[in-house]
Amino acid sequence: MGPRLLVATFNPGKLGELKSSLAMVPVELVSLEAVPGVTQAPEEGTTFEANARQKAVHYSRFTELPTIADDSGLLVDALGGRPGVYSARYLGERASDAERCRKILEELVSVVDARRTARFECCIALAQGGTVLEVFRGTLEGVIGQEARGDNGFGYDPIFQVPERGCTLAELSPEEKLRISHRGRALRMLQRAVFGA
Repeated sequence: MGPRLLVATFNPGKLGELKSSLAMVPVELVSLEAVPGVTQAPEEGTTFEANARQKAVHYSRFTELPTIADDSGLLVDALGGRPGVYSARYLGERASDAERCRKILEELVSVVDARRTARFECCIALAQGGTVLEVFRGTLEGVIGQEARGDNGFGYDPIFQVPERGCTLAELSPEEKLRISHRGRALRMLQRAVFGA
């Protein structure tokens, strides 16, 4: 196995996508669960980049390993960019993915299809020893559907339609989602920059 990389997330969905994306790279991914005494990073930024930087710096201080942290979310144009940086906390910490999806659909119930444009954005920060080394970004444009569809993915995937695919992200295979998704795009930039792959 190659060098070790700390993945700064407690989200199993994100961790799974990272492992899939970097499967061909000779690197061992270490999760936060393997780091003793780790504390939750604050997320006080108003942008995805600010939060990614904050998390990467925070978690990189617990080990000597290079650390990657991402912040990502859904921006819905008709909602003024909401839920944005609050995507995972929309409706509070205890709300489920399904409840958050239902809330977005309810908020858009009177919005016509042409105005339901949205995008997923992802920002990944790479840090070591409390210093950010580089930042990578990815975006995926789409629209919010009229109902949730599909069982793959997580978060808002079931209501996010990809027009060129004619389906939601949750209806794509994990491999296809990773090829086109905001996180997949940011991860490929990271992979090229760090591993030259």
